[in-house]
Amino acid sequence: MRRLGGAAAIAIAVALAGGLPAGAQTLTDALIAAYRNSNLLDQNRALLRAADEDVAQAVAALRPVINFVARAEARSAQVQNPLAGGTTRQEDLSAQIALSGEITVFDFGRNRLAVEASEAQVLATRAALVGLEQRVLLNAVAAFLELRAAIATLELREANVRLIDQELQAARDRFEVGEITRTDVSIAEARLAGARSQLAAAEGDVAVAREAYLAATGTDAGRPAAPPALPAIPASLTEAQGVARDRHPAIRQAQLEVTAADLNAQRVAALSRGSVTGSVNLAIDDNRRDQSSVGLSYSRPLYTGGRNPALSRQAIAQRDASRANLHQTTVEVLEEVGISWSSIAVSRARIEASDRQIEAAQTAFEGVSQEAELGARTTLDVLNAEQELLDARVDRVAADTGRTLAVYRLLASMGLMTVDHLGLGIPTYDPEAYFNLVRNAPKRSLQGERLDRVLERLQP
Repeated sequence: MRRLGGAAAIAIAVALAGGLPAGAQTLTDALIAAYRNSNLLDQNRALLRAADEDVAQAVAALRPVINFVARAEARSAQVQNPLAGGTTRQEDLSAQIALSGEITVFDFGRNRLAVEASEAQVLATRAALVGLEQRVLLNAVAAFLELRAAIATLELREANVRLIDQELQAARDRFEVGEITRTDVSIAEARLAGARSQLAAAEGDVAVAREAYLAATGTDAGRPAAPPALPAIPASLTEAQGVARDRHPAIRQAQLEVTAADLNAQRVAALSRGSVTGSVNLAIDDNRRDQSSVGLSYSRPLYTGGRNPALSRQAIAQRDASRANLHQTTVEVLEEVGISWSSIAVSRARIEASDRQIEAAQTAFEGVSQEAELGARTTLDVLNAEQELLDARVDRVAADTGRTLAVYRLLASMGLMTVDHLGLGIPTYDPEAYFNLVRNAPKRSLQGERLDRVLERLQP
């Protein structure tokens, strides 16, 4: 029986150690590409800017509304005409131009509460954007690792085909000199056909992984490099869950949504108190007569057909729902931290077991091969030992991938899977740039021109 050829041994070593040519694509490259090319992030940045405009609209409600009015009116009437002994039709045409203004002087804090609620919702939307950033980056990590694992598995399958092909040739040689039977040759031929089938499946897995990488990062994958050193994680599950309570964007979003819902409930409750409104009307008619007026009025609803009480009950129910959502979100986040923590422990144990399995399987394979050369083992024994070694090496690749992915999932479950925390060193989207330009509801001005330039830079 022939021993494992040098080329096959080198291919397996490369697959396991991750030896790669210069210029291989790194995990950092994948993360940067994913952040820059994400359509999901572009979409939700636009939604955040739309939420910023809610604040501007709420601020605008505190300011006067001024309208220009031009009015023309034709009147016709029947009037008595004593001289003619009857009536005549009299027509009159008048025109007026005016500036009218109205402002809410006092509304028991409704508009102020609306502004605060809108600001809280903006902050909640920002937290949701951070959550999406985590999702995009974690998907990139998963795609990178799965592609690398698929390529390593493919190389193992290729080496396996070459090895079995050598074993088949050795079996044929031994059959020709009468050392083994035709059955042994057929077993080797069948095993080679199976190995080629697994190789074809591995090639398909690589193609699928490349497509997943393209979808996750927006770039075609080259040859993935070995991942960098694993990022630091807390020393205990309790510490990790504490970080998640403070940092996870889903919890932060839920907290801010509770704040917004509570403010909206207070705003709706103030509807029954009415409001004081001031008005100014500067007008002149076609005869240049001044018809200006100034007014101050107070109005409050006495009967709305049940609409205002329904709005109040609805706002209270939405506030209660947001509070329950906060509690549930916290439970789910802490659960995810616990699952990720357990996955790391499991993957570490799996790696240790795989290393011992590979060592034992390697020893067994070498021993069986030597015994087969002496006629003490059959071709099937050698093929089975080789298959066990291959399976152990494939499991080792999967275990290593699982451990790395579990660590990054733990970071995401704690709210730390962000560009800043990972130290990617690239410019990031600044959610305050647009908000600071629109929060005071500017009219077209120098500030508005700056706003247009910001929008142009934000375009993908």
